[in-house]
Amino acid sequence: MAKARVAPLKITTIPRLELSAAVVAARLSVLLKAELDMKIDTEYFWTDSQVVLSYINNEARRFHVFVANGVQIIRENTNPNQWNHVGTSENPADHASRGLCASEILTTSWLTGPEFLWEKEMNREFNSYPELLVGDPEVKAVQTFVTTANDTTDFLECFTRFSSWSTLIKVVARIKRLGCQKKFYSNVVSVKERQDAVKSVVKLVQEQAFGSEVKLLKRGEVLPHSSPLFHLNPFVEDDLLRVGGRLKHSSLSEDFRYPLILPKNSHITHLIVSYCHIQVGHQGRGQTQMQVRLNGFWILGCSRLVAQMIHKCVQCRKLRRPAEEQLMAELPKERLEASAPFTYCGMDCFGPFVVKRNRKEHKRYGLVFTCLYSRAVHIEMLDDLSTDCFINGLRCFISLRGAVRQIYCDQGRNFVGAQNELKQYDPKHLESFLAENQCEFVFNAPSASHAGGVWERQIRTIRNVLASILSQSLGKLDDASLRTFFYEAMAIINSRPLTLKGINDPGSLEPLTPNHLLQMKSESALPPAGTFVREDIYSSKRWRRVQFLVEQFWSRWKREYLQNISIRQKWHVIRRNLKVNDTVIVKEGFLPRNRWQLGRVVETMVDSDGLVRKVKLRTGEQRSGRDIISKSSVIERPVQKLVVLLESDS
Repeated sequence: MAKARVAPLKITTIPRLELSAAVVAARLSVLLKAELDMKIDTEYFWTDSQVVLSYINNEARRFHVFVANGVQIIRENTNPNQWNHVGTSENPADHASRGLCASEILTTSWLTGPEFLWEKEMNREFNSYPELLVGDPEVKAVQTFVTTANDTTDFLECFTRFSSWSTLIKVVARIKRLGCQKKFYSNVVSVKERQDAVKSVVKLVQEQAFGSEVKLLKRGEVLPHSSPLFHLNPFVEDDLLRVGGRLKHSSLSEDFRYPLILPKNSHITHLIVSYCHIQVGHQGRGQTQMQVRLNGFWILGCSRLVAQMIHKCVQCRKLRRPAEEQLMAELPKERLEASAPFTYCGMDCFGPFVVKRNRKEHKRYGLVFTCLYSRAVHIEMLDDLSTDCFINGLRCFISLRGAVRQIYCDQGRNFVGAQNELKQYDPKHLESFLAENQCEFVFNAPSASHAGGVWERQIRTIRNVLASILSQSLGKLDDASLRTFFYEAMAIINSRPLTLKGINDPGSLEPLTPNHLLQMKSESALPPAGTFVREDIYSSKRWRRVQFLVEQFWSRWKREYLQNISIRQKWHVIRRNLKVNDTVIVKEGFLPRNRWQLGRVVETMVDSDGLVRKVKLRTGEQRSGRDIISKSSVIERPVQKLVVLLESDS
C-alpha cells in the first residue's frame, strides 16, 4: 500500500515537506494496524531526511508550532527507535514524487522495495540519530537573561519597604545578630546593636551616593571643587564619610562634632528626617533641623528637605494648616439684571430684643429681607424663631411687597422647616406654585455666611446699630413700639444713597435711593415736628420714645455705614479645586482644633467658572469612650470651612 501527497501552492520548506511525509507514514501505520487482522511484532519506518530524524529524536529543544505538532503526532503513534535512515537512491517513495514511465516500473524498486529488505539479516545501523543543525529556523531561539547582583542596591531596595526609621534599625540589628556565632536569648535590641545597625545602613547609602568621593579620600587625594562635599572638608573614618569641622577640642560627642553625611534624595534620609520631626513633637523647620544634627547626621539641602516634609506631614496639617480658599465667585445674574423690587432677595433673622408686656419681659426677633437688585430692605418683627412664626412673617412680607421668585438664605432650622412644612400639603398645588417661580428657597451651604455677603453685610450693620440703640431702652418698649421702630429704621435705611458720586457737590442731582424705586416718590416722609431728647425714653408717651430712638439710629447709620460703603474684596487667587477622596477636617468655630471632625470628599459641586466652592463629604463616627457622639453621615460644607490633610492625587 502506498500513499503520497501533493505539495501545497504556498511555498513550504523542504524539511517541513519531509516532516509531512513522516506524519503520513505514522498515520498509515495506524490505519493498517486497525484494518489488518493479524499480529504485528515489529514496525520499521524509513526516511531519507536526516533533519526529520533529528526532529523526531529531539528531547531538549523547542520547535515552532507546525513542526511541534507534526513531531507530537509521530511520537504519539510510533517510537523514535523505530525510525531509520534510507539513502535517496534506495528509497522507492521518491518514484511517487519524481514520476516514472510505465516501462520503468518493472526495473525499479517501486513494486519490490529496497533490496536490503529481502535479505535474511539486515546489517544496517538503525539508531544513528543526527544532531539538530545550528541555526535551524524551526528551532525556537533561547533567551538567556544575565542578572548582575549588587549587594548595596539590593539592600537599599529592600529598605524602601520600611516607613519607620526605628523599625528599620531594629530589623537590621536583628539581621546582624543572626550573622554572629554568639547566641542571644534577649528579644530587646541593645544600644550598641542599634549604633552598629545605623552605621551599616549609612555606609550602604554613602557607597551608593558618594562612592567616588569615598575612594578619593581613602587614597589621600583632595576632592575637586565641583564636588558638593568640598565645602564640608569631609574625611573617612571606619569606612564612614563624616563632616570635618572645627569642634575637635569640644567635649561634645563624636557624632555631634563629626556628623555623618547623607544625600537628600535617599529613602533612608527621608526616614531619618521624619523620625526627628516626630521627636520634636511636629515643630517647625528649625527645631527639626537641630534634632537631625543632634542625632549625628548632616544632610545636604536639609532645610528644603525638612520644609517639603513638613508641608506633606498630615499631623502638621491637622495642627496648623489654614482653611481652604477659592477665587471669589462671579456676581449672580439676579444682581446684574433689572427686576421689580424684592423679586429676588436674601433674608436672615437677628436679635433678640427685649420688650415688656405688663410686668413680664419677652424676647422678640427681627426678620430682614434685602432686595438683590435695588438693595432695599424690609424688616418684620417675629415673636420667636419657630417655623410657624417665620411663615407668618414671610406671608406679611409677601402681602406688602408682592410675589417673590427666589429667596436666598442660610440653612437655619426655621427656614428649612418652612420649606418642609409647605411640601407636606397638596404636592400638586406645590408643584404648580414652584413652577411659576413663586417663593422658591435657595439655601447656601451650611456655615457659609460669606456666600450671602450681599445681605449679610447690611444685616450686620443693621443688627449692630439696632442692638446699640435699643440697649438704651431696655424694658421700655412693648411689641407695638418695637414694630414701629423697625419700620422707621427700615425707612431710614431705604433712604440711603446707593452711590457716593457727587454726594458732596451741591449742584449735582439728588442721590438715587432704594425708596425712589419702592415708592416712586422723590420726596421722603418727614419725621414728626418737635425736638426729641433723651428724657423722652422715660416719657409715658410711647411714640416719643420711638422717635428719639429713630433719630439716634439715623445719626449712627450715617456715621457708621455710609463711611464704610466702599467695596471690599478678598480671595483674589485661584486655588486648587478639592477632589473626590480628598481627606479633610471640618472647621468648627465652637470646638478646639484637635476635636474637628475628619471627613472624606464624596462629591464636588463645580460652579459655572469651573471652580469648586462647596463639597459634600462623609464623616465618620465620633466616640467618647464607648459612647457615640455623632454617627457617620454625608454633610455639605464650603471649602472655607475645610482643611485638607491628604490630597487624592498625591
